[in-house]
Amino acid sequence: MTPEEAEFTFVEVPVSDPRVRPLLRELGDEYSSRYGRDAHAELTRYPDEEFTAPHGGVLLLLLERGEPVAGGAFRRYDPHTAELKRIWTHSAHRRRGLARRVVGELERVARTRGYRRLYLTTGPRQPEARGLYLATGYTPLFDTDADPETIGPLPFEKHLAHTARPERAATPPHTRKASRP
Repeated sequence: MTPEEAEFTFVEVPVSDPRVRPLLRELGDEYSSRYGRDAHAELTRYPDEEFTAPHGGVLLLLLERGEPVAGGAFRRYDPHTAELKRIWTHSAHRRRGLARRVVGELERVARTRGYRRLYLTTGPRQPEARGLYLATGYTPLFDTDADPETIGPLPFEKHLAHTARPERAATPPHTRKASRP
């Protein structure tokens, strides 16, 4: 592990963790600026419990030297599918590959918890997110040649390789050193 990699740690936290609020606020502000309406309500559409292990979900923060710089979550979509939600990178830390690390860690956790498929939607005015999911092997479930504005939310999926022994859904929160994608 390089010294740079040693500075990054993933932690599993509840939505109520104070380190989550600034990142979700910034994400809501960004959605609002891109879509022209208050999008903060979108971030509270699902109950916080859906992002906890007992309910089949997770919320991860990527910490750099103890400070949150990126994060993401998934919730149970169906018995075999986790839905990725709230993938974000703090505006001061973009263009460093952090979202790719978060997506990779969410995939790893979903796989260990027995999920076989990931599903997500992203907005038509988020070309960076669309690019991220295409670059990390997600299959678009829409016509990529169509104008995204005519489609609405852009759905993607990815099938996960099976693991021999899935974790139990009620795994306690973890802390894990982040590795390179």
